[in-house]
Amino acid sequence: MHTNWQATCLVEGNGSGQALILDEPLSLWGGLNPQTGEIIDRRHPQSGEIVTGRVLILPAGRGSSSASSILLEAVRAETAPAAIITAEADSILALGAVVAQEIYGQSLPVVVLEGGDFTAVCAHLSAFPQTTVCVQNELVILENGKT
Repeated sequence: MHTNWQATCLVEGNGSGQALILDEPLSLWGGLNPQTGEIIDRRHPQSGEIVTGRVLILPAGRGSSSASSILLEAVRAETAPAAIITAEADSILALGAVVAQEIYGQSLPVVVLEGGDFTAVCAHLSAFPQTTVCVQNELVILENGKT
């Protein structure tokens, strides 16, 4: 079964993987180790989780403008998420993805699912954790075998 959601595309591209839903916003600066892809903010509920190759779903980014450089470094180190879905537009995350595309030629889509759509996608993924999430520009596709 496929479920499609229309998103607002901040950075175009295609990416897919298992979801990593964050309960709280995350500052990549001091919150993500770009060499390992591990969330290292020990106060974050998902501390210790690995973002590498997953679709990172978070309510919002948090903090420093340096977060874009951490995302860029994660792309260089091949530890970045496959795509990023947020509930709020985040120009800092978008900047990191745009620069990664320009410097390394790596696509890292960043999209926004607003309000009820963000909540519905998170609920679906919580109910069916093995769902593959595909981001294709402004389209978010949830793929699973459940009906």
